[in-house]
Amino acid sequence: MQYAASADRDVVDMVSGNPDWEPPAALRDGLREYADASPDEFQYPPSEGLRALREEIAARRNVDAGRIVVTNGTGEANYLAMAAALDRDAGSEVLLADPVYPYYPGKAELLDADATLVPTERDGSIDPDRFRDAASEETGLVLVNTPNNPTGAVYSRETMAELAAIAEEVDATLVVDEVYDHFDFTGEFESALTLDSDRVIVTTGYSKSMAITGFRVGYAVLPEHLVDAAKTRHMLVNVATSRPPQAAVLRALRETDADYYADVRAMLRERVTTFTDALDAAGAEYTTPGGAFYVLARFDGFPGTMANAKQLIDEAGVAGMPGETFGSAREEWLRFALVTPRAEEAAGRLADYFA
Repeated sequence: MQYAASADRDVVDMVSGNPDWEPPAALRDGLREYADASPDEFQYPPSEGLRALREEIAARRNVDAGRIVVTNGTGEANYLAMAAALDRDAGSEVLLADPVYPYYPGKAELLDADATLVPTERDGSIDPDRFRDAASEETGLVLVNTPNNPTGAVYSRETMAELAAIAEEVDATLVVDEVYDHFDFTGEFESALTLDSDRVIVTTGYSKSMAITGFRVGYAVLPEHLVDAAKTRHMLVNVATSRPPQAAVLRALRETDADYYADVRAMLRERVTTFTDALDAAGAEYTTPGGAFYVLARFDGFPGTMANAKQLIDEAGVAGMPGETFGSAREEWLRFALVTPRAEEAAGRLADYFA
């Protein structure tokens, strides 16, 4: 992103996952309302999150509010979930799907754990037997993300049930990052919370679904026996999650209807079609996302290195993410985030460059 910003030509940024569409109108209303709140509303909120927000989430997720910790984005939710799983002393190995969102192995290293990458299928789907073969008595945590960044794969409920069973077999915990849950194009996504397992932690947030990556409101739903440890770590590291964004998100949850999310999905489907049509013209191999808003593409003779990503900026005016940053399984690929109104323009530039 820094290289693209400093380029001496116009560049379409398809690196970051910052949504370019409007947040829900009720969210802006919630911020305005909060600005006129009484002084006591400007003080520390409960460390685990505003009670009304946790209760709203609990009602929507069909869980007890006591299992929810509101966090500084899904990133912190993932950190708390991983720490809670590894603090059980059931093993220090973390199994991750390859390709992998780079922050997961980074957090594993921060927590003194060993990350093992388990290759996914060509379309990004998971073969649970590969995880079963990789799991051992050293495995304390299995972590997956669905809908997936960077592949766009949506894992079936059967796959998630198999991963939960594998976790139980080796006394590990399954953490499922569902931050892209509102961007399911298949109609088949089911939250891992439906498994009703005390081996499962689900993390998610509103950065993507409400187009508010700067607000940092996420949450973790933990089994009861792991809640206290997560709350303690959250309090010691952050004290609490910022109060105004929580209040705004609560109002948006209550007042935003399903059409808001459906309209965004329709827009993203159109971008996917436009972008992949251009990749066809460029002779590229690519993934068609079942969810999230990323496309992985492979161009013959143009591997997904940082050097080639910079070359694409300089010569085509398109900034993508090098595949080598996502592990070993997609080193030949580049990832493009379709969160720009210039996605069609970028697609044309790629088609012209590689045709």
